[in-house]
Amino acid sequence: MVNLTIDGKQVEVDEGSTILQAAKKAGARVPTLCFHPVIEPYAACRVCVVEVALKGKSDLLTSCNTKAAEGMDVRTASERALRARRLNVEMLLARAPAAEPLREIAKELGIEKTRFPVKDPDEKCILCGLCVRACEQIVGACAISFIERGTDRHVSTPFEEESEACIGCTACAHFCPTGAITVEDKYGRKVIHDEMYLGPTTAIRVPTRQAVPMVPFIDKEACIHFKTGECKVCAKVCDRDAVNHEMEDTIQEIEAGSIIIASGFKTFDARRIPAYGYGRFPNIITAMEFERLVNASGPTGGKVLLANGEEPKAVGIIHCVGSRDENYHAYCSRVCCMYSLKFAHLLGEKTKATIYDFYIDMRCFGKGYEEFYHRLLKEGTKFVRGRVSEITTLALTEKEEGKLIIRVEDTLLGAVRRIAVDMAILAVGMEPSIDHNRLAKTFNISCSQDTFFLERHPKLAPVSSFSDGIFLAGTCQGPKDIPDTVAQAGAAASEALALADFGKVELEPITAVIDDKLCSGCQICVGLCPFTAITHEKDKGISVINDALCKGCGTCVAACPSGASYQKHFRDEQIFAEIEGIFLI
Repeated sequence: MVNLTIDGKQVEVDEGSTILQAAKKAGARVPTLCFHPVIEPYAACRVCVVEVALKGKSDLLTSCNTKAAEGMDVRTASERALRARRLNVEMLLARAPAAEPLREIAKELGIEKTRFPVKDPDEKCILCGLCVRACEQIVGACAISFIERGTDRHVSTPFEEESEACIGCTACAHFCPTGAITVEDKYGRKVIHDEMYLGPTTAIRVPTRQAVPMVPFIDKEACIHFKTGECKVCAKVCDRDAVNHEMEDTIQEIEAGSIIIASGFKTFDARRIPAYGYGRFPNIITAMEFERLVNASGPTGGKVLLANGEEPKAVGIIHCVGSRDENYHAYCSRVCCMYSLKFAHLLGEKTKATIYDFYIDMRCFGKGYEEFYHRLLKEGTKFVRGRVSEITTLALTEKEEGKLIIRVEDTLLGAVRRIAVDMAILAVGMEPSIDHNRLAKTFNISCSQDTFFLERHPKLAPVSSFSDGIFLAGTCQGPKDIPDTVAQAGAAASEALALADFGKVELEPITAVIDDKLCSGCQICVGLCPFTAITHEKDKGISVINDALCKGCGTCVAACPSGASYQKHFRDEQIFAEIEGIFLI
């Protein structure tokens, strides 16, 4: 430990600490512009200068890169230190008069105007070098550096041309203390709707603000370390050593008596309907993108903005995109109507836009849903009944110039209408999740015509599958909203607990049996069994049925060429006896 005095106050700091760190611990404010805790300091701005007395000698030193020594007497606001600080600030003001943090420090020091000539009144760069060092030391890209000399010295890419070394990480803009470096879209977009997250946009973040469990993850596609092999700032600042960039995914085998499948859903890809222009026009967004846009913790702070950063004056919400359509999905996704009404309500609260709601049928089936629909009618949302045929930018009048034109057949008016809007929101439907088919094969679960998992019985066993011990919960079984999903999840959990609590498993009374004497070992039944209940024993050269897995479907009985497989209680002799009994009556 090192003991020193800061403005008359005794301070004890760790060996290797700087004077700036000691001053911060003592509660003394020392202004600085070029210091950042994760970058090696080199005192470029010299604003952090302090007066240090040691061994009878007094000198002016920069506090950010000078190590604290035993017995130092540091004065952060002595007349000598303030005079030197004011001179440095005045010289920086002459170079970067538009730098707001610099102007604030000048105001604190009583500087109203610099005595030195100003070259560019709009300049913000103070040549602190934080951006250059961040690009080199942290990112490892070395895409920018100092070029020229003297008053012409500035930061740029080699030969002031677009650098191939730049990975677009924006670290230079993040570390810049004066805002001299900004990040702009090369197409001029202020808001890029399809690249927004519902939460923080850093490479290490939680999926959403309401994520369960609330555990952060590293986005490998955005993380600098996985692009250049450098950085690891998160690991340096984490005092729990919880960040491990070398961690790999692991596969674990877990024995379980019952399984609940809740694989969820994915949204319909609106690009599959080219007429709606999604992906071609910047202000046509999906429901999920609008949800991110309007969220208070999102990138825009909950403001509804167009790609150019302006507020929309007219917004169209289009229902049933990908649902109730024979070309894509004939089923209703059930949630689209209500979340579209929610969007209309939020748009009415956050903007002054005219809101158009294009629907086929309004399906407000839940508790309080119909009342909410009537509330939207009173709020002034314009409802248009009819399927939208296309969204185009082809204008026929001056009023349509620069707008999105929604062509729709209004079935209530009996006419085709052209409605100009600034933003279009596509209420996309639900589809089975990406791994749906793989899960179906793994767990031997049947799928219905709409490709969602098929329950054992729609009324008597809505959460059970045809495989014992495997239960369904949520949208993997079919489209449903949050209340229905929660209810089904609770039912599935109860079924799984009941199975474990009972302690016994009821087997199917009518199962198939293979006669060892008649079986030829052809293995036809092995490949046909939908429940994988039949295995082939090589030693005996016959097929064997597992009674615990067999459901008595009779597939193997019908397919067996040698007649070795038969159904319990349904042998030929028994069926013939039943027929004879009927004739005797």
